[in-house]
Amino acid sequence: MNLVKLRVLRDLRGNLWTMNARRPRIRTKVRVMFFDTDCGGVVSNIAYLRFIEVARTLLAEELGLALAEMAETQRYPVVVRTEINYRRAAKLGDRLVIEGWLDRSERVRFWCAFRITRPKDDVLIAECRQSLALIEIPAGKLLQLPKNWEKYREPEANRRLVGG
Repeated sequence: MNLVKLRVLRDLRGNLWTMNARRPRIRTKVRVMFFDTDCGGVVSNIAYLRFIEVARTLLAEELGLALAEMAETQRYPVVVRTEINYRRAAKLGDRLVIEGWLDRSERVRFWCAFRITRPKDDVLIAECRQSLALIEIPAGKLLQLPKNWEKYREPEANRRLVGG
């Protein structure tokens, strides 16, 4: 089997598991404003990360990490790594949809994935994956993820198949 087929199989297995696990998902909309663009009316790279930040905050609430509670307990999900692939340019006035979901969860870290699309022409604008950890501030103490997140953890056998 060639490398491309192996990647497709790996991705398919991961996506099937994700769909079957009923992991939290969110969907939000944004309209591209002047402050999101450069002088040519094209969305700047940093604006996409702001769109993703909004989606990630909504996803955190779906996962039980409410904003007010985070401020009270001083326990926050902290981004450790961001990978983003820009596929097409969004422009001033575009209406975009940002979808986000819990992609993977372990004992102390988790991954969220995001897709930004432009529905009017069904174009994929960007894909993003972020690795996060739950940290207690100001001590910077790494915390285990909440017990109720165990239902989102991938079975060990699947983790080896997916390549994670």
